[in-house]
Amino acid sequence: MPYEWTSAPHAKRQTLRLWPYQSLPARGMAAFVLATFTLISIPVLSMLGSVILWGILPFTLAAVWGVYFALQRNHAARLIEEFLTLSEDAAHLERINPKGDRQEWDCERYWTQVIKYDDEGPVPHYVTLRGRGREVEIGAFLSEEERIALYDDLSRALAR
Repeated sequence: MPYEWTSAPHAKRQTLRLWPYQSLPARGMAAFVLATFTLISIPVLSMLGSVILWGILPFTLAAVWGVYFALQRNHAARLIEEFLTLSEDAAHLERINPKGDRQEWDCERYWTQVIKYDDEGPVPHYVTLRGRGREVEIGAFLSEEERIALYDDLSRALAR
Protein backbone atom coordinates (compact mmCIF):
# COMPACT_ATOMS: atom_id res chain seq x y z
CA MET A 1 0.00 0.00 0.00
CA PRO A 2 1.38 3.43 -0.79
CA TYR A 3 0.54 4.70 2.66
CA GLU A 4 1.82 3.85 6.09
CA TRP A 5 1.34 4.77 9.71
CA THR A 6 4.70 5.89 11.06
CA SER A 7 3.75 5.41 14.71
CA ALA A 8 2.08 2.77 16.84
CA PRO A 9 -1.73 2.47 16.56
CA HIS A 10 -2.29 3.35 20.23
CA ALA A 11 0.33 6.11 20.50
CA LYS A 12 -0.74 9.58 21.60
CA ARG A 13 0.45 11.02 18.29
CA GLN A 14 -0.02 9.14 15.00
CA THR A 15 1.26 10.13 11.59
CA LEU A 16 -0.02 8.77 8.29
CA ARG A 17 2.16 9.25 5.20
CA LEU A 18 0.57 8.83 1.73
CA TRP A 19 2.25 8.85 -1.68
CA PRO A 20 1.32 7.81 -5.25
CA TYR A 21 2.34 4.37 -6.46
CA GLN A 22 5.75 4.51 -8.13
CA SER A 23 5.73 1.68 -10.67
CA LEU A 24 8.82 2.75 -12.64
CA PRO A 25 11.98 3.61 -10.66
CA ALA A 26 14.81 5.68 -12.18
CA ARG A 27 16.83 2.60 -13.16
CA GLY A 28 13.78 1.09 -14.88
CA MET A 29 13.16 4.33 -16.76
CA ALA A 30 16.74 4.38 -18.04
CA ALA A 31 16.44 0.76 -19.17
CA PHE A 32 13.14 1.51 -20.95
CA VAL A 33 14.56 4.53 -22.80
CA LEU A 34 17.65 2.52 -23.79
CA ALA A 35 15.49 -0.37 -25.02
CA THR A 36 13.32 2.06 -26.99
CA PHE A 37 16.42 3.61 -28.58
CA THR A 38 17.80 0.16 -29.44
CA LEU A 39 14.58 -1.08 -31.02
CA ILE A 40 14.04 2.11 -32.99
CA SER A 41 17.66 2.01 -34.21
CA ILE A 42 17.38 -1.49 -35.74
CA PRO A 43 15.63 -0.33 -38.95
CA VAL A 44 17.87 2.75 -39.10
CA LEU A 45 21.03 0.59 -39.13
CA SER A 46 20.06 -0.81 -42.52
CA MET A 47 20.35 2.70 -43.93
CA LEU A 48 23.95 3.34 -42.82
CA GLY A 49 25.91 4.93 -45.65
CA SER A 50 22.75 6.15 -47.34
CA VAL A 51 21.48 9.70 -47.72
CA ILE A 52 18.09 8.55 -46.41
CA LEU A 53 19.67 8.03 -42.97
CA TRP A 54 20.00 11.79 -42.48
CA GLY A 55 16.32 12.24 -43.29
CA ILE A 56 15.13 9.58 -40.82
CA LEU A 57 17.65 10.13 -38.01
CA PRO A 58 16.07 13.37 -36.65
CA PHE A 59 12.67 11.71 -36.38
CA THR A 60 14.19 8.67 -34.66
CA LEU A 61 15.94 10.86 -32.10
CA ALA A 62 12.79 12.96 -31.64
CA ALA A 63 10.79 9.80 -30.86
CA VAL A 64 13.32 8.69 -28.23
CA TRP A 65 13.42 12.18 -26.75
CA GLY A 66 9.59 12.24 -26.66
CA VAL A 67 9.49 8.97 -24.69
CA TYR A 68 12.11 10.29 -22.26
CA PHE A 69 10.32 13.63 -21.86
CA ALA A 70 6.95 11.94 -21.22
CA LEU A 71 8.45 9.64 -18.58
CA GLN A 72 10.17 12.59 -16.87
CA ARG A 73 6.90 14.57 -16.77
CA ASN A 74 5.08 11.55 -15.36
CA HIS A 75 7.72 11.13 -12.66
CA ALA A 76 7.54 14.81 -11.71
CA ALA A 77 3.74 14.65 -11.45
CA ARG A 78 3.97 11.74 -9.00
CA LEU A 79 6.05 13.70 -6.46
CA ILE A 80 3.08 14.23 -4.15
CA GLU A 81 3.09 13.46 -0.45
CA GLU A 82 0.40 13.84 2.17
CA PHE A 83 0.92 13.70 5.93
CA LEU A 84 -1.97 13.33 8.37
CA THR A 85 -0.99 13.86 11.99
CA LEU A 86 -3.47 12.85 14.69
CA SER A 87 -2.73 13.96 18.23
CA GLU A 88 -5.02 13.62 21.24
CA ASP A 89 -6.93 16.79 20.43
CA ALA A 90 -6.05 17.81 16.85
CA ALA A 91 -5.93 16.56 13.27
CA HIS A 92 -3.49 18.18 10.85
CA LEU A 93 -3.26 17.36 7.12
CA GLU A 94 -0.37 18.63 5.01
CA ARG A 95 -0.06 18.06 1.26
CA ILE A 96 3.20 18.69 -0.57
CA ASN A 97 2.48 19.21 -4.27
CA PRO A 98 4.87 18.33 -7.13
CA LYS A 99 6.08 21.91 -7.44
CA GLY A 100 6.91 22.03 -3.71
CA ASP A 101 4.05 24.25 -2.54
CA ARG A 102 2.24 23.12 0.60
CA GLN A 103 -1.43 22.99 1.50
CA GLU A 104 -2.48 22.57 5.12
CA TRP A 105 -5.69 21.83 7.01
CA ASP A 106 -6.28 21.74 10.77
CA CYS A 107 -9.24 20.66 12.86
CA GLU A 108 -10.05 19.53 16.36
CA ARG A 109 -9.92 15.75 16.37
CA TYR A 110 -13.32 15.37 18.02
CA TRP A 111 -15.05 17.22 15.16
CA THR A 112 -13.10 15.56 12.34
CA GLN A 113 -15.22 13.33 10.12
CA VAL A 114 -14.03 10.87 7.49
CA ILE A 115 -16.44 10.74 4.55
CA LYS A 116 -16.39 8.36 1.58
CA TYR A 117 -18.33 9.23 -1.56
CA ASP A 118 -18.93 5.99 -3.42
CA ASP A 119 -20.11 7.52 -6.71
CA GLU A 120 -20.42 11.28 -6.23
CA GLY A 121 -16.71 12.23 -6.18
CA PRO A 122 -14.29 12.76 -9.06
CA VAL A 123 -13.06 9.19 -8.53
CA PRO A 124 -14.88 6.13 -7.14
CA HIS A 125 -14.74 5.83 -3.34
CA TYR A 126 -13.51 9.41 -2.92
CA VAL A 127 -12.30 9.98 0.66
CA THR A 128 -12.44 13.36 2.39
CA LEU A 129 -11.92 14.83 5.84
CA ARG A 130 -14.47 17.33 7.11
CA GLY A 131 -14.10 19.78 9.96
CA ARG A 132 -14.13 23.51 10.77
CA GLY A 133 -16.47 24.15 7.86
CA ARG A 134 -14.07 22.73 5.26
CA GLU A 135 -13.87 19.46 3.44
CA VAL A 136 -10.50 18.35 2.06
CA GLU A 137 -9.57 15.35 -0.05
CA ILE A 138 -7.08 12.78 1.11
CA GLY A 139 -5.45 10.09 -1.00
CA ALA A 140 -7.16 10.95 -4.29
CA PHE A 141 -4.12 9.54 -6.14
CA LEU A 142 -4.58 6.08 -4.58
CA SER A 143 -6.27 3.21 -6.39
CA GLU A 144 -9.91 2.32 -5.68
CA GLU A 145 -9.07 -0.58 -3.33
CA GLU A 146 -6.48 1.52 -1.50
CA ARG A 147 -9.00 4.34 -0.92
CA ILE A 148 -11.46 1.83 0.58
CA ALA A 149 -8.73 0.51 2.91
CA LEU A 150 -7.69 4.10 3.75
CA TYR A 151 -11.26 4.99 4.67
CA ASP A 152 -11.44 2.01 7.05
CA ASP A 153 -8.05 2.84 8.61
CA LEU A 154 -8.93 6.51 9.09
CA SER A 155 -12.33 5.66 10.59
CA ARG A 156 -10.68 3.35 13.13
CA ALA A 157 -7.91 5.83 13.93
CA LEU A 158 -10.29 8.72 14.53
CA ALA A 159 -12.62 6.56 16.63
CA ARG A 160 -9.84 5.85 19.15
